[in-house]
Amino acid sequence: MSEEVRKWLDDIIGAIQNVDIHLAGKRDFVAYQSNITVRRAVERELEIIGEAINRILKIDSAIAISNARRIVDLRNRVIHAYDAVDDVIVWSVVLKNLPALKQEIEQLLQRN
Repeated sequence: MSEEVRKWLDDIIGAIQNVDIHLAGKRDFVAYQSNITVRRAVERELEIIGEAINRILKIDSAIAISNARRIVDLRNRVIHAYDAVDDVIVWSVVLKNLPALKQEIEQLLQRN
């Protein structure tokens, strides 16, 4: 694994950790939805995750990341269709997908 790819994997881990910081360790959808600053911060971290995965796929498509295309698609939606971002979908990603992604990326980093 190249140093460049390793850096992007580290960026993904950092962005996932930052989501938890932005949410203050709480998983409260009403609080999330009512705080535009937190929503925008979480969306920004999802942009970073999607961009890092996009760069990894361009450099080394052999690196298997589950749902990579969907993650990049979410990044594109947040950036380009900002007015159509669905808080419920973002929240679902935070609860269901980010923990699994973090585990997967940590395993990739450990193997290489």
